[in-house]
Amino acid sequence: MRLEDFKIQWFPGHMTKAKRMMESQIKLVDVVVEMLDARIPRSSTNPMLQGILGNKPKVIALNKIDMADKAQTERWLEKLKGSGLPVCQVDCSTGKGVKQLISAIQLAAKPVIDKWLKKGVRNRPVRVMIVGIPNVGKSTLINRLVGKNKVMAADKPGVTRGQQWVTIAKGLELLDTPGVLWPKFEDPAVGFALAATGAIKEDVFDRESAVELLIDFLLRKYPADLQTKYAVSLEAEDDVNSVMTKIATSRGCLKAGGLLDLDKVDQLVLRDFRTGRLGRFTVDEP
Repeated sequence: MRLEDFKIQWFPGHMTKAKRMMESQIKLVDVVVEMLDARIPRSSTNPMLQGILGNKPKVIALNKIDMADKAQTERWLEKLKGSGLPVCQVDCSTGKGVKQLISAIQLAAKPVIDKWLKKGVRNRPVRVMIVGIPNVGKSTLINRLVGKNKVMAADKPGVTRGQQWVTIAKGLELLDTPGVLWPKFEDPAVGFALAATGAIKEDVFDRESAVELLIDFLLRKYPADLQTKYAVSLEAEDDVNSVMTKIATSRGCLKAGGLLDLDKVDQLVLRDFRTGRLGRFTVDEP
Protein backbone atom coordinates (compact mmCIF):
# COMPACT_ATOMS: atom_id res chain seq x y z
CA MET A 1 0.00 0.00 0.00
CA ARG A 2 1.45 3.37 -1.08
CA LEU A 3 0.62 6.50 0.88
CA GLU A 4 -0.37 8.41 -2.25
CA ASP A 5 -3.02 5.75 -2.95
CA PHE A 6 -4.69 6.14 0.46
CA LYS A 7 -8.16 7.56 -0.18
CA ILE A 8 -10.78 9.08 2.10
CA GLN A 9 -14.45 8.91 1.06
CA TRP A 10 -15.06 12.59 1.75
CA PHE A 11 -18.31 14.45 1.13
CA PRO A 12 -17.83 18.21 0.48
CA GLY A 13 -21.34 18.97 1.77
CA HIS A 14 -20.14 18.35 5.33
CA MET A 15 -17.37 20.88 4.83
CA THR A 16 -19.78 23.57 3.61
CA LYS A 17 -22.17 23.06 6.53
CA ALA A 18 -19.35 23.14 9.10
CA LYS A 19 -17.86 26.27 7.56
CA ARG A 20 -21.18 28.14 7.63
CA MET A 21 -21.76 27.17 11.25
CA MET A 22 -18.27 28.27 12.24
CA GLU A 23 -18.61 31.60 10.41
CA SER A 24 -21.82 32.39 12.29
CA GLN A 25 -20.34 31.42 15.67
CA ILE A 26 -16.98 33.12 15.19
CA LYS A 27 -18.68 36.54 15.14
CA LEU A 28 -19.73 36.00 18.75
CA VAL A 29 -16.26 35.41 20.20
CA ASP A 30 -13.17 37.45 21.02
CA VAL A 31 -10.50 34.73 21.28
CA VAL A 32 -10.29 31.33 19.57
CA VAL A 33 -8.43 28.34 20.95
CA GLU A 34 -7.45 25.83 18.27
CA MET A 35 -6.76 22.41 19.72
CA LEU A 36 -4.18 20.32 17.89
CA ASP A 37 -3.22 16.70 18.42
CA ALA A 38 0.47 16.64 19.43
CA ARG A 39 0.92 13.44 17.37
CA ILE A 40 -0.31 15.16 14.20
CA PRO A 41 0.09 18.94 14.63
CA ARG A 42 0.05 19.63 10.89
CA SER A 43 -2.75 17.24 9.99
CA SER A 44 -4.98 18.44 12.85
CA THR A 45 -4.63 22.09 11.79
CA ASN A 46 -7.68 23.26 9.90
CA PRO A 47 -6.66 25.09 6.71
CA MET A 48 -10.01 26.93 6.55
CA LEU A 49 -9.69 28.46 10.01
CA GLN A 50 -7.37 31.37 9.25
CA GLY A 51 -9.63 32.67 6.52
CA ILE A 52 -12.62 32.53 8.88
CA LEU A 53 -10.77 34.05 11.86
CA GLY A 54 -9.38 37.14 10.18
CA ASN A 55 -7.47 39.16 12.80
CA LYS A 56 -9.13 37.51 15.80
CA PRO A 57 -6.60 36.44 18.47
CA LYS A 58 -5.81 32.72 18.44
CA VAL A 59 -4.14 30.46 20.99
CA ILE A 60 -2.92 26.96 20.13
CA ALA A 61 -3.52 24.17 22.64
CA LEU A 62 -1.28 21.20 21.83
CA ASN A 63 -3.15 18.27 23.39
CA LYS A 64 -2.26 14.59 23.92
CA ILE A 65 1.37 15.50 24.63
CA ASP A 66 1.58 12.37 26.81
CA MET A 67 1.04 10.24 23.67
CA ALA A 68 3.48 12.06 21.38
CA ASP A 69 7.23 11.65 20.83
CA LYS A 70 8.87 14.08 23.31
CA ALA A 71 11.73 15.08 21.00
CA GLN A 72 9.34 15.73 18.10
CA THR A 73 7.01 17.73 20.37
CA GLU A 74 9.91 20.05 21.26
CA ARG A 75 10.61 20.57 17.56
CA TRP A 76 6.94 21.29 16.89
CA LEU A 77 6.77 23.77 19.78
CA GLU A 78 9.68 25.71 18.27
CA LYS A 79 8.03 25.71 14.85
CA LEU A 80 4.62 26.79 16.16
CA LYS A 81 6.03 29.49 18.40
CA GLY A 82 8.08 30.72 15.43
CA SER A 83 4.79 31.52 13.69
CA GLY A 84 4.12 34.12 16.39
CA LEU A 85 1.16 32.32 17.98
CA PRO A 86 0.96 31.53 21.71
CA VAL A 87 1.21 27.75 22.23
CA CYS A 88 0.31 25.75 25.34
CA GLN A 89 1.01 22.10 25.98
CA VAL A 90 -1.96 20.41 27.61
CA ASP A 91 -2.99 16.96 28.70
CA CYS A 92 -6.74 17.28 29.10
CA SER A 93 -7.13 13.83 30.63
CA THR A 94 -5.05 14.89 33.66
CA GLY A 95 -5.61 18.65 33.54
CA LYS A 96 -1.92 19.39 32.97
CA GLY A 97 -1.34 22.79 31.37
CA VAL A 98 -4.96 23.99 31.67
CA LYS A 99 -4.08 26.86 34.06
CA GLN A 100 -1.35 28.00 31.66
CA LEU A 101 -3.90 27.89 28.83
CA ILE A 102 -6.25 30.21 30.73
CA SER A 103 -3.34 32.63 31.29
CA ALA A 104 -2.50 32.49 27.56
CA ILE A 105 -6.14 33.25 26.65
CA GLN A 106 -6.17 36.23 29.03
CA LEU A 107 -2.93 37.53 27.54
CA ALA A 108 -4.22 37.10 23.98
CA ALA A 109 -7.38 39.01 24.94
CA LYS A 110 -5.48 42.02 26.33
CA PRO A 111 -5.50 44.05 23.06
CA VAL A 112 -9.26 43.44 22.80
CA ILE A 113 -9.84 44.57 26.40
CA ASP A 114 -7.63 47.65 25.87
CA LYS A 115 -9.73 48.58 22.85
CA TRP A 116 -12.90 48.26 24.94
CA LEU A 117 -11.45 50.43 27.70
CA LYS A 118 -10.67 53.21 25.22
CA LYS A 119 -14.35 53.12 24.24
CA GLY A 120 -15.38 53.22 27.90
CA VAL A 121 -16.54 49.57 27.94
CA ARG A 122 -15.74 47.95 31.29
CA ASN A 123 -16.41 44.56 32.92
CA ARG A 124 -17.41 42.92 29.66
CA PRO A 125 -16.32 39.28 29.74
CA VAL A 126 -14.01 37.96 27.05
CA ARG A 127 -15.79 35.31 25.00
CA VAL A 128 -13.84 32.24 23.98
CA MET A 129 -14.49 29.40 21.56
CA ILE A 130 -12.56 26.14 21.25
CA VAL A 131 -12.24 24.57 17.82
CA GLY A 132 -10.53 21.44 16.62
CA ILE A 133 -10.91 18.25 14.63
CA PRO A 134 -13.03 15.38 16.00
CA ASN A 135 -11.51 13.34 18.83
CA VAL A 136 -8.83 15.93 19.61
CA GLY A 137 -10.13 16.36 23.18
CA LYS A 138 -12.38 19.45 22.95
CA SER A 139 -15.06 18.06 25.27
CA THR A 140 -12.52 16.97 27.87
CA LEU A 141 -10.86 20.39 27.79
CA ILE A 142 -14.21 22.19 28.10
CA ASN A 143 -15.10 20.04 31.12
CA ARG A 144 -11.72 20.88 32.67
CA LEU A 145 -12.17 24.60 32.02
CA VAL A 146 -15.73 24.72 33.29
CA GLY A 147 -14.96 22.68 36.41
CA LYS A 148 -16.89 24.07 39.37
CA ASN A 149 -17.74 27.26 37.50
CA LYS A 150 -20.61 25.71 35.60
CA VAL A 151 -22.71 28.84 35.74
CA MET A 152 -24.63 29.91 32.68
CA ALA A 153 -24.05 33.56 31.92
CA ALA A 154 -27.02 35.84 31.39
CA ASP A 155 -28.33 36.43 27.87
CA LYS A 156 -26.26 39.03 26.08
CA PRO A 157 -27.57 41.71 23.74
CA GLY A 158 -26.79 40.97 20.13
CA VAL A 159 -25.99 37.33 20.81
CA THR A 160 -27.75 34.80 18.63
CA ARG A 161 -30.80 33.41 20.36
CA GLY A 162 -30.18 30.03 21.96
CA GLN A 163 -26.43 30.51 22.39
CA GLN A 164 -25.31 29.70 25.94
CA TRP A 165 -22.19 30.96 27.67
CA VAL A 166 -20.38 29.32 30.56
CA THR A 167 -18.03 31.12 32.95
CA ILE A 168 -14.59 29.44 32.92
CA ALA A 169 -12.56 32.01 34.85
CA LYS A 170 -12.91 35.58 36.08
CA GLY A 171 -13.77 37.66 33.03
CA LEU A 172 -13.79 34.68 30.65
CA GLU A 173 -16.81 33.00 29.12
CA LEU A 174 -16.88 29.96 26.87
CA LEU A 175 -19.40 29.23 24.15
CA ASP A 176 -20.70 25.91 25.45
CA THR A 177 -21.60 24.47 22.04
CA PRO A 178 -18.43 24.87 19.99
CA GLY A 179 -18.91 23.87 16.38
CA VAL A 180 -16.97 20.96 15.00
CA LEU A 181 -14.68 22.39 12.37
CA TRP A 182 -13.91 19.63 9.93
CA PRO A 183 -10.48 19.47 8.35
CA LYS A 184 -9.80 19.48 4.66
CA PHE A 185 -7.77 16.41 3.88
CA GLU A 186 -7.27 16.04 0.15
CA ASP A 187 -3.61 15.24 0.93
CA PRO A 188 -3.30 11.44 1.45
CA ALA A 189 -0.72 11.99 4.21
CA VAL A 190 -3.21 14.10 6.16
CA GLY A 191 -5.95 11.54 5.57
CA PHE A 192 -3.71 8.76 6.85
CA ALA A 193 -2.72 10.74 9.97
CA LEU A 194 -6.36 11.45 10.82
CA ALA A 195 -7.38 7.85 10.17
CA ALA A 196 -4.56 6.40 12.29
CA THR A 197 -5.30 8.63 15.30
CA GLY A 198 -9.07 8.06 15.21
CA ALA A 199 -10.08 11.58 14.14
CA ILE A 200 -12.35 10.26 11.38
CA LYS A 201 -14.83 7.40 11.36
CA GLU A 202 -13.71 4.08 9.96
CA ASP A 203 -16.54 3.96 7.44
CA VAL A 204 -14.82 6.65 5.32
CA PHE A 205 -11.52 4.83 4.86
CA ASP A 206 -10.16 1.33 4.35
CA ARG A 207 -8.92 0.11 7.74
CA GLU A 208 -6.68 -2.58 6.28
CA SER A 209 -4.85 -0.02 4.14
CA ALA A 210 -4.53 2.38 7.09
CA VAL A 211 -2.96 -0.32 9.27
CA GLU A 212 -0.55 -1.34 6.50
CA LEU A 213 0.63 2.27 6.28
CA LEU A 214 0.78 2.55 10.07
CA ILE A 215 2.95 -0.57 10.44
CA ASP A 216 5.17 0.65 7.61
CA PHE A 217 5.56 3.98 9.46
CA LEU A 218 6.33 2.25 12.78
CA LEU A 219 8.74 -0.14 11.10
CA ARG A 220 10.69 2.80 9.65
CA LYS A 221 10.52 5.20 12.60
CA TYR A 222 9.85 3.23 15.78
CA PRO A 223 10.84 -0.44 15.25
CA ALA A 224 11.94 -0.91 18.88
CA ASP A 225 8.42 -0.10 20.12
CA LEU A 226 6.92 -2.70 17.79
CA GLN A 227 9.35 -5.35 19.00
CA THR A 228 8.78 -4.58 22.68
CA LYS A 229 5.00 -4.25 22.59
CA TYR A 230 4.31 -7.39 20.55
CA ALA A 231 7.29 -9.48 21.69
CA VAL A 232 8.50 -10.03 18.12
CA SER A 233 11.98 -10.15 16.66
CA LEU A 234 12.35 -7.89 13.63
CA GLU A 235 14.87 -8.46 10.88
CA ALA A 236 16.27 -5.98 8.34
CA GLU A 237 14.37 -7.68 5.51
CA ASP A 238 10.98 -7.59 7.29
CA ASP A 239 8.15 -5.88 5.42
CA VAL A 240 4.59 -5.03 6.50
CA ASN A 241 3.21 -8.48 5.71
CA SER A 242 5.90 -10.34 7.64
CA VAL A 243 5.49 -8.00 10.63
CA MET A 244 1.72 -8.58 10.65
CA THR A 245 2.32 -12.33 10.51
CA LYS A 246 4.71 -12.10 13.45
CA ILE A 247 2.25 -10.04 15.50
CA ALA A 248 -0.59 -12.45 14.70
CA THR A 249 1.55 -15.41 15.78
CA SER A 250 2.84 -13.69 18.93
CA ARG A 251 -0.60 -12.53 20.03
CA GLY A 252 -2.49 -15.67 19.04
CA CYS A 253 -4.68 -13.93 16.47
CA LEU A 254 -5.95 -17.12 14.90
CA LYS A 255 -9.07 -18.34 13.12
CA ALA A 256 -10.43 -21.86 13.15
CA GLY A 257 -7.93 -24.31 11.72
CA GLY A 258 -4.97 -22.22 12.86
CA LEU A 259 -5.24 -19.62 10.07
CA LEU A 260 -3.91 -16.17 10.92
CA ASP A 261 -6.62 -13.60 11.69
CA LEU A 262 -5.11 -10.45 10.14
CA ASP A 263 -8.34 -8.51 10.69
CA LYS A 264 -7.81 -9.00 14.41
CA VAL A 265 -4.24 -7.71 14.01
CA ASP A 266 -5.65 -4.59 12.30
CA GLN A 267 -7.96 -3.95 15.26
CA LEU A 268 -5.21 -4.64 17.79
CA VAL A 269 -2.58 -2.35 16.25
CA LEU A 270 -5.03 0.51 15.67
CA ARG A 271 -6.36 0.32 19.23
CA ASP A 272 -2.89 0.14 20.77
CA PHE A 273 -1.68 3.06 18.66
CA ARG A 274 -4.68 5.28 19.37
CA THR A 275 -4.69 4.66 23.12
CA GLY A 276 -0.95 5.12 23.56
CA ARG A 277 -0.39 1.52 24.68
CA LEU A 278 1.98 0.95 21.79
CA GLY A 279 4.20 3.89 22.68
CA ARG A 280 4.65 7.64 22.15
CA PHE A 281 4.64 8.57 18.47
CA THR A 282 4.50 11.67 16.29
CA VAL A 283 3.30 11.01 12.74
CA ASP A 284 3.81 14.53 11.34
CA GLU A 285 7.37 15.74 10.85
CA PRO A 286 7.90 19.42 11.78
